[in-house]
Amino acid sequence: MAHNTLPARSEIKKEETWNLESIYPELESWQQARQELEKTLPELESFQGRLAESPGQLIGGLKLREKVIRQARQVGMYAMLDSAVDMTHQEKLARSGQGQSLMSRTAAAVSFFEPEIMSLGMETLEGWMEKEPDLAEYGHYFEDLERQKQHVRSAEVEEVLALSSDPLSAVPAAYGALTNADLEFKPAVAEDGSDKEIGQSSIDALKTDPDRGIRRTAWEHYADGYLAHKNSIAAIQVGAFKRDVFRAKAHRFDSSLQASLFPVNVPLQVFHNLMEVFRENLPTWHRYWRIRRKILGYEELRVSDIKAPLTEKKPEVPYQQAVDWICEGMEPLGEDYVRVLRRGCGEARWVDRSLNKGKRQGAFSAGSYDTQPFIMMSYRDDVFSLSTLAHELGHSMHSYYTRKNQPFINSDYSLFVAEVASNFNQAMVRDYLFRTQQDSGFQLALIEETMANFHRYFFIMPTLARFELEMHQRVERGEPVNAARMIELCAELFQEGYGGEVAFDRDRIGITWAQFGHLYANFYVYQYATGISGAQALVDRVLKNGAPAAEQYLDFLKAGSSVYPLDALKTAGVDLTHPEPIEKAFASLAKVVDRLEELAL
Repeated sequence: MAHNTLPARSEIKKEETWNLESIYPELESWQQARQELEKTLPELESFQGRLAESPGQLIGGLKLREKVIRQARQVGMYAMLDSAVDMTHQEKLARSGQGQSLMSRTAAAVSFFEPEIMSLGMETLEGWMEKEPDLAEYGHYFEDLERQKQHVRSAEVEEVLALSSDPLSAVPAAYGALTNADLEFKPAVAEDGSDKEIGQSSIDALKTDPDRGIRRTAWEHYADGYLAHKNSIAAIQVGAFKRDVFRAKAHRFDSSLQASLFPVNVPLQVFHNLMEVFRENLPTWHRYWRIRRKILGYEELRVSDIKAPLTEKKPEVPYQQAVDWICEGMEPLGEDYVRVLRRGCGEARWVDRSLNKGKRQGAFSAGSYDTQPFIMMSYRDDVFSLSTLAHELGHSMHSYYTRKNQPFINSDYSLFVAEVASNFNQAMVRDYLFRTQQDSGFQLALIEETMANFHRYFFIMPTLARFELEMHQRVERGEPVNAARMIELCAELFQEGYGGEVAFDRDRIGITWAQFGHLYANFYVYQYATGISGAQALVDRVLKNGAPAAEQYLDFLKAGSSVYPLDALKTAGVDLTHPEPIEKAFASLAKVVDRLEELAL
């Protein structure tokens, strides 16, 4: 019986890996940087209780705070990235833990700043900004602190809360260790009896395999791997929910949802608008399931058939071809954008694209103010991988332009706008390929990718957001929660979404929540859906209005946290405080379903 296995990390070619040596040329440099930061942290104590003495004292403290935070992020980023591509390497995991711990200690060491700055009052701060020019770049930051004043506790309480982030970080770390290193899956078995190894870096490819046996057993065995540890994973996940509730109560928020949205000045109605529009448009998904079943010629559609290829042969898209097409699709944003993007995918080695044993699940873009962007993914020479690469490059280019144009204090942007930038790239490249690649097989593959993307961001993620809201509310009410209740709730929500059009395997569908590490970030998942809505609206503007709209979009990328997320989007031409962009995104989804029906039936 044939058996396909993943290579070890040590067997991967250098050009398929990211350029970690651009951060530290060798491990000794990282150790030295970590030790230097350890020595610098005590210097902050000389500013505690003294920031209100003068404008000079305040800017001196802020500059030292910036120095240590930048150092800590760089140290932590290197260790996290190094471990993400080989979660079986114990020393790398240990260093990642060291980096996380040091970042938590740094957060605790600087925790006195915001309560002391708030005590000055906005009138004093405005006067000081006139006297001390270096304080001017902190204007929006000071205004935002004033807005958040009611939710910031004393310096002592904030220090304790910052210190708690280290032990609380063990919650997602435990999930990562269990699911990326310890979880074992039976291999996927093809119709001819051959099998393929299931791993976090290969599961997505197996779910789109032409062989129905591979797809079915990959989906079943992957779910079974999580079900085998459902009680442990549930205990870890509930720990994350309780962490969120603890932090919300400590900062005097009414709910975990409010605690997530208030810091970035997003009203609760944005979340609820999404949930309402999503439920109203579920019939579009029900229709899609029916069409897909008919195209495939199956008596019943299983969850494992949702990503079944609709063409006999999947188009091959080698990595360099993907880079070329992405660059061509992004040309409306100008030569500078394309030049930076192409260099990042090539000589600068932003992208770790290998498939190897122990590699962390999924894909992400990361980096810090003083590093280049880094992208982790598992590239598989297909349209889906092309789309994932375009998505993560959207994040990376967002980071690149923000850090290039903003001082450190304004260089962090929220997840809310991050998912707009990533989905924007996907939609731009998708539109380009629909216009230029006329082969019917390729067109059908593009529709598959489009629907897979909408399925993840406009079906899976909103469903998980509904699950997350209900689970947080149960914890907030003090109700009992366990694996059985979580599986039951998740199954009910997906059953509504499938509308009787998809064969229902309750436990395996109900364990879906356990397969998404996104739930360890408080109310993260809904932002994929608002992101794809905002992105589609911006793509329509750029393609219709050309250079002026492209320039506005680039200004959005450059804004960072110098303005609030919703204001940055309004400047670019999109208002997500109203349901209209979400409704238009669902209308775009319905048009793709129409196109699929016309092309394939």
